[in-house]
Amino acid sequence: MNGAASSFDPEVLMTSLRQEFGGREPERRVVARQARDLADSGKPRRDRGEPLTVEEVVRQLRDAPDGSTLAERWNWWLGALEAAHGGYRDFQVTRVSTGD
Repeated sequence: MNGAASSFDPEVLMTSLRQEFGGREPERRVVARQARDLADSGKPRRDRGEPLTVEEVVRQLRDAPDGSTLAERWNWWLGALEAAHGGYRDFQVTRVSTGD
């Protein structure tokens, strides 16, 4: 694992998502997992020249349409990245489990 990926902390993201957007814990967990996978892939650095950070995720999700769930906000942002660069569809949230 490279240094950029190891600096992305999904636990910090989950806390930031709760503080910023609220929502259900399973939804925060799946978004944080997808974000970690995206960070680990190195794709953001290759496409945009910068590693994925917790701060960037939160900032980008703030721009999603009002009233969107957390998963909808994540998918909205990844849809924009997909349109601009391609290859982000695999990181979208397709299902949120309600059980552990």
